[in-house]
Amino acid sequence: MLILGLNMFHADASAAIVQDGKVVFAIAEERLNRHKHYGGFPSLAVKACLDAVGAKITDIDHVAVGQDSDANLAKKVQYALSKPSKILNFIRLRQRKEGMRDVRSLLANSLQIDPQLLRFQEHHLEHHIAHIASAYYCSPWEKAAGFSYDGSGDFVSTMMARCEGNDIEILERVFLPHSLGSFYTMICEFIGYKKYGDEGKVMGLAPYGKDTYCDQIGEIIGLKNGSFQLDLNYFKPLGSNQGMQIDSDGTVSLARHFSQQMAKLFGEPRQPHAEITQRDMDLAFAMQHSFEKVFFHLLNQLHKKVPLGNLAMAGGCALNSVANGKLFSRTPFRQTWIQPAAGDEGLAVGAALHTYHSVLKQARSCVMNNSYLGPDFSESRIESSLKNANLRYKRLERECLLEAVAGQIAAGNITGWFQGRMEWGPRALGNRSIVAHPGLPNMKDVLNARIKHREWFRPFAPSIMAEHQHEYFEHDHPSPFMLHVYTIRPEKREQLCAVNHVDDTGRLQSVSRDENPLYYDLIQAFQRKTGIPVVLNTSFNENEPIVCAPNEAIDCFKRTRMDALAIGPFLALKSDN
Repeated sequence: MLILGLNMFHADASAAIVQDGKVVFAIAEERLNRHKHYGGFPSLAVKACLDAVGAKITDIDHVAVGQDSDANLAKKVQYALSKPSKILNFIRLRQRKEGMRDVRSLLANSLQIDPQLLRFQEHHLEHHIAHIASAYYCSPWEKAAGFSYDGSGDFVSTMMARCEGNDIEILERVFLPHSLGSFYTMICEFIGYKKYGDEGKVMGLAPYGKDTYCDQIGEIIGLKNGSFQLDLNYFKPLGSNQGMQIDSDGTVSLARHFSQQMAKLFGEPRQPHAEITQRDMDLAFAMQHSFEKVFFHLLNQLHKKVPLGNLAMAGGCALNSVANGKLFSRTPFRQTWIQPAAGDEGLAVGAALHTYHSVLKQARSCVMNNSYLGPDFSESRIESSLKNANLRYKRLERECLLEAVAGQIAAGNITGWFQGRMEWGPRALGNRSIVAHPGLPNMKDVLNARIKHREWFRPFAPSIMAEHQHEYFEHDHPSPFMLHVYTIRPEKREQLCAVNHVDDTGRLQSVSRDENPLYYDLIQAFQRKTGIPVVLNTSFNENEPIVCAPNEAIDCFKRTRMDALAIGPFLALKSDN
């Protein structure tokens, strides 16, 4: 049985294919069309999914979409009627979405096939159910609490569920306009981070701030009746704009979220690229503080309803790795399974698995043990790309390659590491990574100056051999998808100075040999040379989507001041080129 999952006409458009209950391939459209956060129809991703299983669209049994414009319709109508001046805008939005629901025509046009030949059944699943499904059905558990939260989806911002066997029982929804994601985005915009996806950057700024504004920001979002509520005076009214807009070319842009009330309280908003002041840092600190307070409150409420130790979580806010790292000490949950593509690209996987398990009642048998669900490339394809780029390179056997690259890293050289199947989700996890020495004091500045060109306050991440995690970090719950921030032990901070953030934390990736043998062995080879079982890991890109194909990796290597490129079994050095 083949099920195609889609996230379409929404930020981070994507496709995934499930074969007999197993997710065999998944990819965001941005990785193929190189258009960051692309929000149109994922035509290239669909083709890649079909190619991965050697199928045609006529072979697909079911197509599942992670959105349903009919979900929570009564709540939408109730809200629209309470805001008569905004009704016309709501009607326009609904008409636009209705025009995007014809999946058969969209697929037929994209793949240039007669729609009459398509035999699949079509399923539309509410946004947050798809998020929870993407985590729970990929987890190893038969029972868990399910939690999803983000800006919005199908008029809901937060969902709590009881997950057992094949079933996801919805316990509670938080409806718009109240949204933790919108709260976070609004303050990010106010301090000058106005692009879709900038929230993760500001999370890195928060530790530089002080608690100056915690009380004032706490007034904007408060706890109420076991849930939370926004003070809407600080926000542009829902329905006054489209919130998130997707242009005809798939570009995702955000309309302004904050009202003039913010300026009255905190002064004028910061403009992008202006100097970051202490006020901006303090607002970021207060934002993260208030976000965590509400998040932990919601999880504690969920645990009362589902008193288990297991938490399956997704939604864009689940990428807040700082909060994730603290939840073990602030809630009764003891284990998390967070979808590596926790943002909206993960809806494609969730919708497909929900169709298989909940709709079709097929037994659960698969666990997502790693995130390597994207394309890989043959040795001949890689070598052809190297030759076309006129690069000098050597082909090395596995052990020689590992020794050579570990030597480059130990010498302080920055290396592109392009191996195997591409990661699913926003994090580079050792297959499309740039790796460097974590213990050189200037490495962060060198990486930013020569390749990444990121804001000065954003930290880089450590990849650590899983069995050494407890020696270096003050928490040993694994973080294979780089979705937890933990405190680095005081005696190890100097060894990890290039990945130790200002608050002595690191957003780690715990690497086990079972999940990624080649990357694990690279870190082990580096350990043999330095005594450090950790490498600095950042995504293989330069202000673009993470590289997917060999030519993109080679182009990034050539145009930046990267020292070495290990691509498949080949090693190219900048000094030779």
